[in-house]
Amino acid sequence: MVCALGIEGSANKIGIGIIKDGEVLANVRRTYITPPGEGFLPKETAKHHREAILGLVKASLKEAQLEPSDLDVICYTKGPGMAPPLLVGAIVSRTLSLLWDIPLLGVNHCIGHIEMGRLITGAQNPIVLYVSGGNTQVIAYSNKRYRIFGETIDIAVGNCLDRFARIIKLSNDPSPGYNIEQLAKQSNRYIKLPYVVKGMDVSFSGILSYIEDLAEPGKRQNKRKKPQEAEVIDYSQADLCYSLQETIFAMLVEITERAMAHCGSNEVLIVGGVGCNERLQEMMRIMCEERNGKLFAIDERYCIDNGLMIAHAGAEMFRSGTRMPLEEAFVTQRFRTDEVLVSWRDD
Repeated sequence: MVCALGIEGSANKIGIGIIKDGEVLANVRRTYITPPGEGFLPKETAKHHREAILGLVKASLKEAQLEPSDLDVICYTKGPGMAPPLLVGAIVSRTLSLLWDIPLLGVNHCIGHIEMGRLITGAQNPIVLYVSGGNTQVIAYSNKRYRIFGETIDIAVGNCLDRFARIIKLSNDPSPGYNIEQLAKQSNRYIKLPYVVKGMDVSFSGILSYIEDLAEPGKRQNKRKKPQEAEVIDYSQADLCYSLQETIFAMLVEITERAMAHCGSNEVLIVGGVGCNERLQEMMRIMCEERNGKLFAIDERYCIDNGLMIAHAGAEMFRSGTRMPLEEAFVTQRFRTDEVLVSWRDD
């Protein structure tokens, strides 16, 4: 049995998790929340993480009723993510590893999401839709790697939602995407938006620019229309949120279904922070049922960034014999999902 402590701090959440042989012992987390209309910056986010991390480590050990000597490995998020927040987790992990004389492992953030989803749902070999603030990928496992079949060619789906929430001044508490989801439930008026699927890849930046013009028609002059043609239509925030969700989620369902057909799979697993969205889950479930397939999804405890997913993925790596010298305990902002050798899977 492997008992692992995981530290996740790649974005605006700092989380500590402890897992032992697949049993969840602790999962504590704190989120850096900014005022409405503002995003989180690397420097301020790292400061938040520094102030919270040691208290969370103590809280996780207390919740798990463990001593440091009970741990077999300390795991941290190596990347991808924002460098200053990532460095907080890496530095604290290195310090604890030396202080407690416990092995250290760096974990790919995306792999952490996938393995956590597989553990909680029991999905065996699904097509994975990984959707978060910084990543959008359609993934399938093959020959010791998680292969990327499609991804965003510009901004991530979560980033698109977050930036639109800032445009219309939605609260960041508990998250911009959650508040867009709640507002979208108040409308069923669909506004036609750009639908940008390029093969197996998607693009969200043009959709964001287009809907920003609809939300704030006076802010930027629409050069494609003459002044007399550019009549202002009164769209509510709920209309815009509903239309944005319907459009970008339909794009994600399309490329996921194409990956299912290519791989001959009948399972889909949604992971990442945007994976909590009930409308995305509903649309994906309808598609899966039409193909006689099955959707696997998880709630906010596990789909939002958390230390537990890093602990679990690290424990799987450690159990399969993976080791990392201390001099390799750095961070990598662009750490691709398909760069990781999946040594713990035999299928």
